[in-house]
Amino acid sequence: DVYKRQILYRTRLVPRALPTLGLVGAVMLVTSNVGSLFGLWDQVSVVTAIATLPIAVWEFGLGVWLVAKGFNTPALTSAAALTALEEPQPIV
Repeated sequence: DVYKRQILYRTRLVPRALPTLGLVGAVMLVTSNVGSLFGLWDQVSVVTAIATLPIAVWEFGLGVWLVAKGFNTPALTSAAALTALEEPQPIV
């Protein structure tokens, strides 16, 4: 799922705010899970709920955006989008 966010971010097929929210939310979710694993807070807590909100907004927002607007068609045909997919880049 991180790869999907990264590709959508680099190719600008959707507004950059959506994949950015998903990438930030993924980090927050992993941090929340690690904190829960080490007993810093419960699995069902306010911290966990707050950490999952960006992922929920990302998933819902992407679905609504794609149904309402679809992909950014100029980004599909641009040379920058094609080279962004061809060049391997680190995720972090």
